[in-house]
Amino acid sequence: MRIEEKSLTTPPILQTIKNLKMAVAQGCEYFVMEVSSHAIAQNRIDGLSFALKILTNVTQDHLDFHKSIDEYIAVKSRFFEDESLKLINKDERNIRFNRTNAMSYGIEHPATYKILAYSLSEGISAAVSKIDKVYEFESSMHGFFNLYNLLGAISAVDMLGVAGMDEICAAVSHFGGVEGRMQVVSQEPLVIVDFAHTPDGMEKVLESIKERDIIVVFGAGGDRDRTKRPKMGAMAERYAKKIIVTSDNPRSEEPQSIIDEILSGMQRKESLHVKVDRYEAIEQALLMQESNDVVLILGKGDETYQEIAGVKHPFDDRVVVREILARWAKQK
Repeated sequence: MRIEEKSLTTPPILQTIKNLKMAVAQGCEYFVMEVSSHAIAQNRIDGLSFALKILTNVTQDHLDFHKSIDEYIAVKSRFFEDESLKLINKDERNIRFNRTNAMSYGIEHPATYKILAYSLSEGISAAVSKIDKVYEFESSMHGFFNLYNLLGAISAVDMLGVAGMDEICAAVSHFGGVEGRMQVVSQEPLVIVDFAHTPDGMEKVLESIKERDIIVVFGAGGDRDRTKRPKMGAMAERYAKKIIVTSDNPRSEEPQSIIDEILSGMQRKESLHVKVDRYEAIEQALLMQESNDVVLILGKGDETYQEIAGVKHPFDDRVVVREILARWAKQK
């Protein structure tokens, strides 16, 4: 159940305290929050006591705020300096942390919780070891990055003593995923919406469905890190069969200027298209789609608006897809 609309990834401390109070009043036993690098730098989590801190990964994000990747890493590392209980992604090398009360999870390197074998062909199935015991889990979710996310979640619940590993792994199959994250909007034709808005995020999503021919629709947010824009274009070109570059949330910038910076990292091929209007871009992708193609719409996920020149206009990628497909169905 959604209580209120999304705002900042990590709200100001008074809002978080209000949310905690509301959760307690409604009988919630657990409170899970994402701690952004902005929140760490701006002291938005001061005074909060965390039962467990989890490091997922370090990617190029928010460099408009942090100015350099080294500063970004330093800020993230600050969150893991204390002696609280910590769960660290062992495959992420660009982080510093206090080893006291730290456990780890991973796929590539030895870890407390280690994936021994996995398949991504039809959803996710995997075997995970904890010390000298092996457990299995399955999920309808897609993608290598979701294997990491599920492993992190399983490990965290086990570390907190909420349930045993067998019970936790069995419960995974009942979780359908998060809105706007590799969300299947249509099965026939296959259309997926995801929040990925950085080169690393795009690579994880695109790589996870590389067995299909990909038509990708994406842009880049205005008033944010400009250095990632050509890298995002290059990443799309590496994996996608067809590409449509469009607007994301241009904010105060000119949409075409943002698009031009994305295009600077790309080759001008026949498979590359530009549609400034995001609705038209999505419609063109669906028109181009063939039987083995997946249309992948990136950048906004479950956002329900598009911010243009300081004004938030109603816009939801998922709603747009359903509207277009429904209109076409009526015309048949």
